[in-house]
Amino acid sequence: MAGTTPETSAMPEHHPSATAAIPDRHGQNLYTTDAELQRLLALYLPAPLLAHLQPHLHRLGALAGGPLDTLAATADQNPPMLSLRSRTGQDEQRIVKHPAYVEMERLALAEFGLGAMSHREETLGWRGKMPPAVKYALTFLFVQAEFGLCCPVSMTDSLTRTLRKFGSPELVARFLPRLTSLDFDELAQGAMFMTEQAAGSDIAATETRAWQDEAGQWRLSGDKWFCSNPDADFAMVLARADGAPAGMKGVSLFLLPRRLPNGALNHYRIVRLKNKLGTRSMASGEIWLDGAIAHLVGEPGRGFVQMADMVNNSRLSNGVRAAGLMRRAVAEAEFIARERRAFGRTLAQMPLMQRQLDKLRVPAEQARTMVFQTARTLERSDGGDAQAYALLRILTPLIKFRACRDARKVTGDAMEVRGGCGYIEEWSDPRLVRDAHLGSIWEGTSNIVALDVLRAIRREGSLPVLRAHVEALLSDAGASLAPAFAQALREAMDRACALAETAAQDGGDVLARQAASALYHCTSAAAMAWEAVRTGSADRLRWAQLALLHRVLPRDPLAPDALPTSWQAGSTTALPATA
Repeated sequence: MAGTTPETSAMPEHHPSATAAIPDRHGQNLYTTDAELQRLLALYLPAPLLAHLQPHLHRLGALAGGPLDTLAATADQNPPMLSLRSRTGQDEQRIVKHPAYVEMERLALAEFGLGAMSHREETLGWRGKMPPAVKYALTFLFVQAEFGLCCPVSMTDSLTRTLRKFGSPELVARFLPRLTSLDFDELAQGAMFMTEQAAGSDIAATETRAWQDEAGQWRLSGDKWFCSNPDADFAMVLARADGAPAGMKGVSLFLLPRRLPNGALNHYRIVRLKNKLGTRSMASGEIWLDGAIAHLVGEPGRGFVQMADMVNNSRLSNGVRAAGLMRRAVAEAEFIARERRAFGRTLAQMPLMQRQLDKLRVPAEQARTMVFQTARTLERSDGGDAQAYALLRILTPLIKFRACRDARKVTGDAMEVRGGCGYIEEWSDPRLVRDAHLGSIWEGTSNIVALDVLRAIRREGSLPVLRAHVEALLSDAGASLAPAFAQALREAMDRACALAETAAQDGGDVLARQAASALYHCTSAAAMAWEAVRTGSADRLRWAQLALLHRVLPRDPLAPDALPTSWQAGSTTALPATA
C-alpha cells in the first residue's frame, strides 16, 4: 500500500466500539436533571418568584452542564499570571486572566448578578429584593461547573454587605453603585486581605499598620500573606492604628481601593501569586501595602467584629459551594452507575454499588438541606428577627465545618465510581477533589470553625434556639413520620445538645468538633425528614433515616445493619416513590 511503512502497515486499525464508550454526562442540564432541587425550590421559594426564575434556572443548568463546564476546565489548565511591568517599562501590577475565566466572570457577575443580587432592588427582571435562597440556589448550580470564581463572587457579595452595614453614608454612596452594577465594564469586584504570616486565625496578632497623614487620609503599611482575588477593585483590610491598644481591640477595618480617584494604582504591590492545589482558575497572592490610601469602615477598634460579619457570610458561601461540589460528584457517580455495564448488569443494579451511592448521597443531601435552612434563617435575621440571628450564628459555622469536610471525602469516593478515568485530568473528578480541600481551610480551619459553634452557644444563646427550631420542624412533620423515627430524632437531638453544653463549659473545647458534628447531623436529619413530608419525597425520608443511623447512632461494626422496621411504620408509607 502506498505511503505505508512496515511499522504502520503492521498496526491494526482502531475502531472504538460505541457500546464500550465511557459514559460522559457532559451536556446534560444540571437543573432539569435534579428532581430534588426542583422540589426543594418549590418548598422554600414563593410560587410566583419560582415561576419567574424558571427560565434562568434552566439556562444556568444548561450552561453548567456544558459550556460553563468547558470554560472551567480551560481556565483550570490555564491559570492567571502576574504581569509586573508593561513592555515600555511601566509598573502595571496586572493579573492576566485567561479569556475563559473572564467569560465566566461575565456570566456570574453580570448576567446572573450573583455578587450584587442581595443588594439590588431588581435582578433577573424581578422587582424587589431576592431572598438569599435564590442566590444560593443559583450559586449551587454554577459551582457544579466552576468553583474558583465563586470565591471572588462570594467576597464581592460579602464586602458589599459589610460596607452597607458598617460604612458611613458617604462611603456607601461613593462606592456602592459599582459594587451593585451589572454592567460588566463598570462593576467592581471585592476581596478581603486579612491573613498575615503571624496572624492567620489569630486576628489579635495583626501587625499591618494604619495611620493618618497630614491630609487626614488613612494609610496602610504591612504584609498580607494570603489574598484571593488580589487585583479586586476593593478589599476589606484589617490593620492596627498607631496608638491603638494591643490585642483584638486595637484592630480596625478599612476599605482599600485598587485605584485612586485619578486612575493611578494605589500604593500596594502584588508580590507574587500562589501556586495552589486547587482553585487554579482564580488568582491568590501576597500583598505588600506601602502607604496605601484606605477608608476607615465603622468604629475604630471594632475591626474584628465588623470583619466577622463578612467572614460569616463567606463561611455560609463555603458551605453552599461544598454542597454544590458534592452534588456534582454524586450526579456524575449516579450517571456512570446507570450507564456503565459490567458482568451483564448496569453498575446501579449491583447491591454494593447501591450502598456506595447512598453513602455519597447522604452527606451531599444533608449539606443541601442545611443550605436552604440557613438561607431561610438569614432572610429572617436580616429582617430583624433576634431569634433568627441566634439561629444563624450557629447554623453558619455548622455547615462550614461539616459540609466542607464531607466534600473532601464525597468527591474522592465519587472519583472511584468512574474508575481509572476518574483519575485523569480530562474529567471533572480531579478538579472536584482538589477544589474540595479549600472549604475546610479558608475562612477558618475546621478547629477554628468548630470553636465558633461553641462561641455561638456561649455568647448568643444559640443552642436553645437551635433545639426549638428542630422541634418545630418535627412537630410540623407530625404524624407523617413514623413515631419511632420521630422519637429517635428527638432523643438524638437531646443527646447532641447535652454534648454541646458540656463542650461549651470551661475546659470543654476538646469536644468542639464532636459536638459540632453531632448538632449538624441531628439538625440536618430532622430537617430532611421535614422536607420529605412537605415535598412527598420518599428518597429524602430514607436519606434522613440513613443520616441518623449511620452518622449519629451507635452501631455494631461486626453486625449487618439495616434501617429499623419500626421507622417505616405509620403514615410514611403514603409518601410516593421519587427515585
